[in-house]
Amino acid sequence: MDLQHMVDFAAATGMSVVQVLPVNDTCVHGTWWDSYPYSSLSVHALHVMYLRPQLLAGLTQELKDEIDVARVALNLKEIDYEATVKTKLDIARRAYENDASVLERDGFIAYFKENEHWLKPYAVFCVLRDLFGTAEHWRWGVFSEFSDDVLEKVSGETSALRASVRFYYYLQYHLHAQLFAVSEYAKGSGIVLKGDLPVGVDKCSVDTWMHPRLFRMNTSTGAPPDAFDRNGQNWGFPTYNWEHMAEDDYAWWRSRMHHLEQYFSAIRIDHILGFFRIWELPASARTGRMGRFRPSLPITRDELLSRGIWDIDRLTEPFLQWHEMEREFDERTQEIAFRFMIEHDPPRGLWRFRPEFRTEAAIFKATTPRAGIPQEFVDDQLQIRASLMKLFQNRILLIDSENIDAFYPRFGLEETSSYEALDPWMRDNLHDLSNDYYFGRQTNTWRKQARKVLPALLNASNMLVCGEDLGFTPTCVPSVMAELGILGFWIQRKP
Repeated sequence: MDLQHMVDFAAATGMSVVQVLPVNDTCVHGTWWDSYPYSSLSVHALHVMYLRPQLLAGLTQELKDEIDVARVALNLKEIDYEATVKTKLDIARRAYENDASVLERDGFIAYFKENEHWLKPYAVFCVLRDLFGTAEHWRWGVFSEFSDDVLEKVSGETSALRASVRFYYYLQYHLHAQLFAVSEYAKGSGIVLKGDLPVGVDKCSVDTWMHPRLFRMNTSTGAPPDAFDRNGQNWGFPTYNWEHMAEDDYAWWRSRMHHLEQYFSAIRIDHILGFFRIWELPASARTGRMGRFRPSLPITRDELLSRGIWDIDRLTEPFLQWHEMEREFDERTQEIAFRFMIEHDPPRGLWRFRPEFRTEAAIFKATTPRAGIPQEFVDDQLQIRASLMKLFQNRILLIDSENIDAFYPRFGLEETSSYEALDPWMRDNLHDLSNDYYFGRQTNTWRKQARKVLPALLNASNMLVCGEDLGFTPTCVPSVMAELGILGFWIQRKP
């Protein structure tokens, strides 16, 4: 409800738009990490952080007094996210236990009828998350696979968990009513509320539990290296299975847009480039370096052979020679090399990572400092990790995990010692293929992809749509956005 004061401020100062960050529930871990607003637990549910407890049904005088005390205690220079969420949840739960009769009234009954398709699965998910102590739904045993039977077992009339499920109905209904009231107030004040549509969802989300076919759960979403982050970005979201999404004309996306329209008159599509192509990484990746664009046309084995490039293993494996390791580890080379690597090709002096260390996740786990050790040993472990990662990423081509005859140029391959060690003619050929992959052959593929997906979103609501189109932007993006009537972003300056 504090948003109402922002609306008043905008109206008083002659502004016409108030933009907010995503308002979705992000309570995946139960820690401060959930404060990241783009890692949605649910694409429909609202976040308890935005609840105004004073307006809850079922407040006793004791609870009202506690709210006043909490307002003072939590009115800090920086928000104590964990304490605020815990306090609001505790107050809401006790108010619900005092009086849940709001769930029998016409207003809630109409709300539930309209939103049951997402609200019941969301509430059941939250109860199971709390019960198992994790949102990793693949660890829930018989409840791991979503079904109507699971919903009935947890939320049905005879379930011991029914009251807990209904608490989340109660919570979401109040959050909806409060945000809807602010939305109506903004419209009455002539102010546009502009929402935010995150490009991804958390892997441990209601949506991946309900709709596993829509997500590539063995992958992660991110962004390639740039001037702001030399390792790229790894957001941890699974990428989308666009082929399955197309089967019902992107109903999941249309549902999201329709749902947000009840609160917002305009919407910002986060990372709209992801609707053209997304930077896809293996789920085991810990940085953003070892990715490829999806969809994209790969470099084929035949292309490589036609250019006289036949030793493909040399290009797809980390280029590890003893002098490379000595440069990284100095006097500790023998100790670290024999722990993490094995000699693979003695005539050429090539080594490989041992099978148990052939992912970034495995390297990170093996080099995680133990709790309580002195800082100098922590720094030492992290330096070893950085050097191992540099060696692990010292390769030129990435193999398509679903097609052994398809390859993708490692972003920034020209910066690797693996590339420098090649003959000049091979460097020239691989440079040409890499440039063609990133800046040539994909244009029509990415244009067609966006033209298939984005109209479904646009036609699902009457909101004014804006696309966040900053970053490593393909040349086809501005023309497609203009063709579809999607506003882009212009900034006066950028650091």
